[in-house]
Amino acid sequence: MEKTQLIEAMERIVGKEHVLHSPEALYEYSYDATPGHSYMPDVVVSPGTTQEVSEIMKYANAHKIPVYPRGSGTNLSAGTAPLKGGIVLLMLRFDKIIDVDLENLIAEVEVGVIVQDINDHIAQYGLIYPPDPGTVKTASLGGTIAENSGGLRGLKYGITKNYVQGLEVVLANGDIIHTGGKNVKDVSGYDMTKLFTGSEGTLGIVTKALLKLLPAPEATKSMIAIFDSIDDAGKAVSGIIAAKIIPATLEILDNATIRTVEDFTHVGLPVDADAILLIEVDGNPVVVEDEKAKVLEVLKANNAREVTLAKSAEHKAQLWTARRMALPCLAKLRPTTFVEDATIPRSKIPDFLRIVTKASKDHNVTIGTFGHAGDGNMHPTIVCDLRDEDEMKRVHDAMDDIFKGALALGGTLSGEHGIGLGKLPWMEQQHGKEGMNAMKAIKRALDPNLILNPGKLLGEC
Repeated sequence: MEKTQLIEAMERIVGKEHVLHSPEALYEYSYDATPGHSYMPDVVVSPGTTQEVSEIMKYANAHKIPVYPRGSGTNLSAGTAPLKGGIVLLMLRFDKIIDVDLENLIAEVEVGVIVQDINDHIAQYGLIYPPDPGTVKTASLGGTIAENSGGLRGLKYGITKNYVQGLEVVLANGDIIHTGGKNVKDVSGYDMTKLFTGSEGTLGIVTKALLKLLPAPEATKSMIAIFDSIDDAGKAVSGIIAAKIIPATLEILDNATIRTVEDFTHVGLPVDADAILLIEVDGNPVVVEDEKAKVLEVLKANNAREVTLAKSAEHKAQLWTARRMALPCLAKLRPTTFVEDATIPRSKIPDFLRIVTKASKDHNVTIGTFGHAGDGNMHPTIVCDLRDEDEMKRVHDAMDDIFKGALALGGTLSGEHGIGLGKLPWMEQQHGKEGMNAMKAIKRALDPNLILNPGKLLGEC
């Protein structure tokens, strides 16, 4: 099909003002936050209604044109990169919080809304939407649904799939379906809501979601624990859970990350520490005080050099800013940053960190590791220069060691960033040939012309 025909067709559906096709605009949407993946689309289209999305999909399906749904583009696995040209479907005009149902604790939200804006809106009702990825202030809801995102509160509160109760989805052929609903229980048919959640835009275009909300905790206590041994920090993580305490947040930073964050932020992090844990317990004030005391006991028993409690709301904000600054600070070291998110059983955290350290030394690459220690979701972050071919070969060799090591420990390739393009080489190793074939069969059933985000998550189908 001629590119001019495609542009004219899109303009008829959404209006000229919502279609971009200049070389500059196409380049702007040729990549996401993942380094090394840039592919030029043919057109960028911004629909504003579900019916417009349906018309776009009908046209694309009839002409076998690839379609790539995109929100804010904060994806870290090249999940929105337009690998085979075609249409980038920019969903940011879907920006409304339609309703907050206080009787059922459900919010009806369009997918272009920024996650932090959801929490800012529902705070007036004393409610929270728990999923909080590191990009919570910029990530769109649709992107977090596509990636089944987690975040700092994942240990206690779970991840996106635990809070999506229903979806409005446009299928590859343009059909509009609704999954789930406001019912607490619903076992009628296949769980299509969870099928689309985490499908990375390969099965349908999500336009709207019903989100489960929770009452905000009455009290919180935050603390930082300093360790001279990362093994002791790992044992403290397991010890806290073994003591039947589920913190709202339980984060770890290794020495390389500590030094980098402190160098840029000057918040007083101990640069000589082998690791630090950032911990927050929340809930009923009496329970919080009891859990705080038990956590302190576990930290002391596992050789924490020092434990500091947040003295004020400002001090607490400073601690968590240090954690959220881990990625941007590491990214300032070199031109290119690869943020991985292998996940292992939390009891295996010290073993995994040793694998990362060995990979760094064996292949002479710089790696800082931080992550959600409470649920074993680690973020080995490799800083390098994409223009250096020799270094990039060493980077990919280090990645191979890290992912194979995670799988050998009983882990998984991704806890929250998704597979996209970056982790395809290891997918069959985790899921087996039969598992991959089963997932590909689902893809072909819902998208027989293979136009939805082609090449992602499963590779060629």
